[in-house]
Amino acid sequence: MRRPTIADLAKASGVSVATIDRVLNGRHRVREETARRVYDAAQAIGYHAVGLLRQRVFEDLPHYRLGFLLQKGDQAFYQNLSAAFTDACSKAERARVTCQIDFTGTSTPAIIGEKLRALAARNQAIGLVAPDYPGVSAVVEELRERGIAVFSLLSDFAAGVRAGYIGLNNRKVGRTAAWIVTKAARRPGKIACFVGSHRFQGHEMREIGFRSYFRENAPEFEVLETMVNLDTSEITHEATINLLQQHKDLVGLYPCGGGMEGAIAALREEGRAGELAVVVNELTQESRQALVDEIATAAISTPVAQLAAEAVRLMIAVIEEGQPDVPGQTFLPFDIFISENI
Repeated sequence: MRRPTIADLAKASGVSVATIDRVLNGRHRVREETARRVYDAAQAIGYHAVGLLRQRVFEDLPHYRLGFLLQKGDQAFYQNLSAAFTDACSKAERARVTCQIDFTGTSTPAIIGEKLRALAARNQAIGLVAPDYPGVSAVVEELRERGIAVFSLLSDFAAGVRAGYIGLNNRKVGRTAAWIVTKAARRPGKIACFVGSHRFQGHEMREIGFRSYFRENAPEFEVLETMVNLDTSEITHEATINLLQQHKDLVGLYPCGGGMEGAIAALREEGRAGELAVVVNELTQESRQALVDEIATAAISTPVAQLAAEAVRLMIAVIEEGQPDVPGQTFLPFDIFISENI
């Protein structure tokens, strides 16, 4: 494949070759808007000097370091989220941003606190996905006193201490999942739901919304006792097999957090495609195939690119302006995918 030339870059960015030369060599000042357009075009076409262009475009901007601590790095959703944060940092308009991303293989407060402090040693603000433990709140407060803001992502924690929450309105997500199940179920019957941990406030809020919808609008369904799956596909797989064997009148299933891969695998192995109303979270390769195969009814998905862009914007703002007196909440709209719109 032919390597893009400076003429290709000029055409892609809508400027002259001379303007490209000025941006690359810094000979004469070019408007920031024009320089950024050249840089964006260079990224899009794979121009070989994109690194130099980035240096030229951002050399007068402040340099900030942002840290992100996510959950299980082997899960497709968190891999996608990690890529979205990397992309959002590279596209930040107000600053040159270096991002550091780490994952936790466990959700214990001691490990999270240790990783948080490690990120705080190198970064000016941190975005974190974590359960709501007092030990985590204590570390967040410690970092706040040191001037390092921590934002809760996807699932809220450390209310009154963290700088802000960025994610979905999880109670609405749960109610929406319940609405889908009631409309898709072939008949009234038993419904099962999983949470990763009762310490994940996002999971709790989804479960609360899920149950409240059935109480208010569909009392003919019976929601079984909630099961904890630790966000693992293995536990969810075994539990789903047991549910199918023990409850012949099971008509719906909703993993409020992670672990949907286990439920999908169990339903596929048991040949139950199309028989249950199943709502999962996030659109990944696994859930997309489940929708195609009619194993899953719908996937409620976080707009990861929008979440990442908003998080980076707010983190830069708090570095420049200081932490807010009243921590805020940023609720993003969620997407609903079915087999007909993927």
